[in-house]
Amino acid sequence: MSLTPIAITALRHSAFYSPLLYTIRSGLLEREGLKPSYAPQTPHSRTAVEQVRSGEAHVSQLAVAASFADLESKGSTDLVHFAQINERDGFFLVSRNKNFQWQDLEKKKVLVDHLFQPLALMKYACHLQKVDYSTIEVIDAGGPDAMEQAFSDGQGDFVHLQGPSAQQLEHEGKGVVVASMGDVIGPVAFSSIVAKREWLQSDMAKAFMKAYSQGRAATAELSAEEVAEVVRPFFEEIDPSVLVKTIGVYQRMGCWNGDTSVPLHTYERLLDAFLYSGVITSRHPYDACIATVE
Repeated sequence: MSLTPIAITALRHSAFYSPLLYTIRSGLLEREGLKPSYAPQTPHSRTAVEQVRSGEAHVSQLAVAASFADLESKGSTDLVHFAQINERDGFFLVSRNKNFQWQDLEKKKVLVDHLFQPLALMKYACHLQKVDYSTIEVIDAGGPDAMEQAFSDGQGDFVHLQGPSAQQLEHEGKGVVVASMGDVIGPVAFSSIVAKREWLQSDMAKAFMKAYSQGRAATAELSAEEVAEVVRPFFEEIDPSVLVKTIGVYQRMGCWNGDTSVPLHTYERLLDAFLYSGVITSRHPYDACIATVE
């Protein structure tokens, strides 16, 4: 059978997005007649959004909140989120000390991820924990790799990272994972898969969704060891035991539970966080940026 190429990109690459990575590596797409290629955006490539808009990529891992800029400025967007990847915030706080209370962040140096969504939800988590964010000495050390390196080099008292970077630091004895944003914030429409609205009507979209639905369910239901075995080629620089541990943590948090839809209550929670953080000015309608494959 001749396979149809499907180009997949991503805003970021981490074990947090294992449902999509498992679908790509497991052979599920090939069973539906699709041949996947996967290339996350880099500092030297076009952005994931630009790749989907231009047709260079058919779909991308993204954040639902990535649509808020268009909705704020134009009231509409040409890209829609049609499948959920994560129903939790996947960031952790890594500390140099084991004992931790949220108020310990005040007047401390914290390397915070400054991408729009992790930053907004970090502020919201602090609000929920009654931490005065304005008292934190917030450090923008750059992207995740730069943040991890800066913390390893002794900068900051805490660092705000996704897995497996947070767990790798702990494995190397450079810090301790002391808090989970996902546990504090609860269910939220954190990350998803995006495409052009017209693509959702295509046979390719239907084939992709059949494979992805199975992949996401498997990622939630299989053991962490089984999931890690499939996605490990994406994480050769990470200790295998760290990858298994990270996937297990995300499974226990409930990041990948449920079906592939983006539940309304998780979208409303996202709006709460972004309104609190001052990133948006109104509660944009659910169907302005979220749709389903028919």
